[in-house]
Amino acid sequence: MSSLNLSREDRDHPRAALDAASVRDAYRRWAGIYDVVFGGISGMGRRRAVEVVNMLPGTKVLEVGVGTGLALPLYRRNLEVVGIDLSRDMLKKAHERVESEKLDHVNGLLEMDAENMAFASDSFDVAAAMFVASVVPDAKKLFAEMSRVVRPGGHLLFVNHFAAEGGFRWWLERTMAPLSRTLGWHPDFMVTDLLDPSVTRVEAREACPPFGLFTLVRVRNGG
Repeated sequence: MSSLNLSREDRDHPRAALDAASVRDAYRRWAGIYDVVFGGISGMGRRRAVEVVNMLPGTKVLEVGVGTGLALPLYRRNLEVVGIDLSRDMLKKAHERVESEKLDHVNGLLEMDAENMAFASDSFDVAAAMFVASVVPDAKKLFAEMSRVVRPGGHLLFVNHFAAEGGFRWWLERTMAPLSRTLGWHPDFMVTDLLDPSVTRVEAREACPPFGLFTLVRVRNGG
């Protein structure tokens, strides 16, 4: 069953609202075991995203939702990388990684709300959000803020799990939707929750291993 053919009742299933407090609580619980539980399954998507960032023009990179800093060692050393996250517990792990691995290309790790960033407009050449879009309370606000802080002509990258359009996985994701606050993300998250395809052109979209569970979406910033 395609999601385009679902009735309104089928698509408007219960979804637990996320807010900053629930996200902080969820990732306070996950911080100590995040690398073990999620590091492996998300590793290939993360590596692919950084490969793309490393090939793009510009040197000023923002990683939104830097978490424990798993991606930080993968960036080119001539880049200037700034990471932000809402979770102080996750950022503590990222600081430890930067210090232990001497990641001099990391210019800052800041506790910040991705939907309301403190950066001036046009501050970065590239902004990447890996496994973040389905975590924030309002993904369209995330997209708007990333677009604001990246210069016109720069790039926005998203790696995320996007909901299936049918079959057993669609049913499972729909069933798990009410657990969003406990999980810390929306299992039934769709691309249209992030951006409006009629307004924003996706420059590239590719499935990432394992099993195409995650998708890399790249957008040229229109400013």
